[in-house]
Amino acid sequence: MTIEVKVPALPESVSDGTLVNWKKQPGQAVQRGENLVDLETDKVVLDIPAPADGVLGQILRQEGDIVTTGDVIATLEEGAVQPAAEASAAPAPTSTPAAAPALAATAEADLEGLSPAVRRLAAENGLDVSKISGSGHGGRVTKADVLAYIEAQQQGRSTPTPAPVAAPVAVPVAAPAAPLPPDTLGRLEQRVPMTRLRARIAERLLMAKNSTAMLTTFNEINMKPVMDLRSRYKDQFEKTHNVRLGFMGFFVKAVIEALKRYPAVNGSIDGNDVVYHGYYDIGIAVSSPRGLVVPILRDADQMSLADIEKAIGEFGQKAKEGTLTVEDMTGGTFTITNGGVFGSLMSTPILNPPQSGILGMHATKDRPVAENGQVVIRPMMYVAHSYDHRIIDGREAVTFLVTVKECIEDPARLVLNV
Repeated sequence: MTIEVKVPALPESVSDGTLVNWKKQPGQAVQRGENLVDLETDKVVLDIPAPADGVLGQILRQEGDIVTTGDVIATLEEGAVQPAAEASAAPAPTSTPAAAPALAATAEADLEGLSPAVRRLAAENGLDVSKISGSGHGGRVTKADVLAYIEAQQQGRSTPTPAPVAAPVAVPVAAPAAPLPPDTLGRLEQRVPMTRLRARIAERLLMAKNSTAMLTTFNEINMKPVMDLRSRYKDQFEKTHNVRLGFMGFFVKAVIEALKRYPAVNGSIDGNDVVYHGYYDIGIAVSSPRGLVVPILRDADQMSLADIEKAIGEFGQKAKEGTLTVEDMTGGTFTITNGGVFGSLMSTPILNPPQSGILGMHATKDRPVAENGQVVIRPMMYVAHSYDHRIIDGREAVTFLVTVKECIEDPARLVLNV
């Protein structure tokens, strides 16, 4: 039976996508739920799964084609995945019916802590995840690890004699663009199209520069108090909450305290109206292989320091694996970006529309500063607050940043609300 492979319903804020990497080729066996092709949108990369077990038929839409919800991109011949020769090559397994529930229970237990895509693949294929080597952060099993394990099993079961089925084909990798002709001096260039995400980033950056009255104010923060606090409690914190105590959690807490005092910084412009948000959804800029993404800590004012650190760690891992969803990155009332992790000493962050403010953190460096009439060496960080001057006055912008500075330099303020 021939089945049409269609583009699934796209998220509400995504109108179309680009096919970027076919994982299977015509004639290859596929399993239900296995990713057939990556669909790149201007926000995330989505999987298009196989609708049933079978063999991939004709590919109707090629890499680079733009598709929308419901478009038919390929056909699938529904049927058994395993070749007929495979069934007769080995005797039937002798496992007893009672062993099946035990295996299911073991597999279910092994799925804890994994991404939804990995859990779904493992559950559908009855895999014991503990037997799969993980290539993710900390040895975590990723979706690519599971697919590679399934393919290795299929290849290991195949007979050494030639079979009438198509030989396995290597996963296609997008070929680099052909180099341009050399210039008059014999030097080479290469023209490569922007990814959809990079094009979207460029569009939003230009929109922020051209449609807002953006201005930036700077200050510097003595990081010694919060560094001393972290050194004193980091081991106990990690033991209690099973997550490392970083600096970003303190800055999120400090930003929320400052936003509560200066609501305009947490607002946005909608036409001729100013919307003052009664909640605090903080965007955390995260670097990914595809570019900068900004997942959202929703209702961050209701989160503990440990909850914030855990959520940021999960966002960073999902960004590396390319598993962030549109929901993870939709909304937000204020953004924090940390160029210091890359060594930046000072920069001017650009607004993330329609938000009206963004805080830029930078590298912490030992510098001589005047303190009580004495020159001392302190670990100092420059911070920058870019804001939309149409709704935020200079006084509010400066005092907002001063509040963040005071909270970091005296962390007790975050507990005492003073």
